[in-house]
Amino acid sequence: MYLSFKLETELDILQGCRANDRTSQRLLYEQYAEKMLQVCLRYADSYDEANDMLLEGFMKVFLNIGKFQPHHSLESWIRRIMINNAIDHYRKHNKHKKHIDIELVHDLPNGDDVLQHIHSKEILALVQELPNAYRTVFNLYVIEGYSHREIGKMLGISEGTSKSNLSKARLKLQAAIKKIGG
Repeated sequence: MYLSFKLETELDILQGCRANDRTSQRLLYEQYAEKMLQVCLRYADSYDEANDMLLEGFMKVFLNIGKFQPHHSLESWIRRIMINNAIDHYRKHNKHKKHIDIELVHDLPNGDDVLQHIHSKEILALVQELPNAYRTVFNLYVIEGYSHREIGKMLGISEGTSKSNLSKARLKLQAAIKKIGG
């Protein structure tokens, strides 16, 4: 007996998503949800908030799938949407909070290698405990590789505030790591 199975390629899934095919959308979601949840967790206060960001992000993916250029990495494109969604979430929830400029912070240690001595899940948990402004800047600068100027433009804060928030995030992480014996 001969059984024929159609293997769904990324291109097939993309074409199905562009046609609003629910099966293709489910396949795309299942393929990338776990990785993208990890991205969202870095920016969220809780698992529930990260899951909300993930679902909202995938809604944006499906709404904009026609803009994706197949010669680029689909995973990178989806990741960019998730990060932008997290930034939008930050702006929406933090627009009335005050920010302190770098000029008010004196002689903060850099602490670049303090994070090398603890497990990544512990680091993620510690990053999630940071105040939202610190966590967002930390993720954008350390994890995503944006400059302070770019972060300032994205978040509507000054470059100095971005630097200050990063320094404070590092200090809080260093203190938390010392507490757990890192």
